Amino acid sequence: MSIERVVILHGYGASPGDHWFGWVADRLRAEGLDVHVPALPESGSPDRDVWTDAARHAIGEPGPSTAVVAHSLGAITALRALADTDGDIGAFVAVAGFVNPLPALPELDAFTRDPIDLKRLVPRLHRRSVVLSDNDSVVPTEMTIALGRYLQAGVVEVPGAGHFLAAEGVSTLPQVLPLLLG
Repeated sequence: MSIERVVILHGYGASPGDHWFGWVADRLRAEGLDVHVPALPESGSPDRDVWTDAARHAIGEPGPSTAVVAHSLGAITALRALADTDGDIGAFVAVAGFVNPLPALPELDAFTRDPIDLKRLVPRLHRRSVVLSDNDSVVPTEMTIALGRYLQAGVVEVPGAGHFLAAEGVSTLPQVLPLLLG
């Protein structure tokens, strides 16, 4: 089944209009997809349960025609939200994702406590991909590679993209499009 609906979840300190989110959303809409880029509450001081509830609400009833694209803290939030449901997801793309504590951001440790049952979740994520950079100073590359292993996901490397922030020159992310449209 092809993807018809995409939810894009931002990360820590971000909003729907930041970085590459709008660019990806516009390209997917041009392909006829329904795209939602919700604002996760209090992104500068996120609460795990509040974010998980907001992500669950944004994703809605999962199905094989739904995809989730999530950046950084949005990725673990999306995985936690999806683990609380029974439905399948057509595609899951984690950009600079992680599931273990980040050495540089101990204030986010609450998001990595209580492991997610990825073994139960993986079969329900039909297509799984992680997108990483070779010079991410926020989420070490090896942490996104580890997430890819946990998810049994394809890995896409974007050299020199840092943490995929507009401040680092990343305002487009064309590598995501074939992961959803292909």
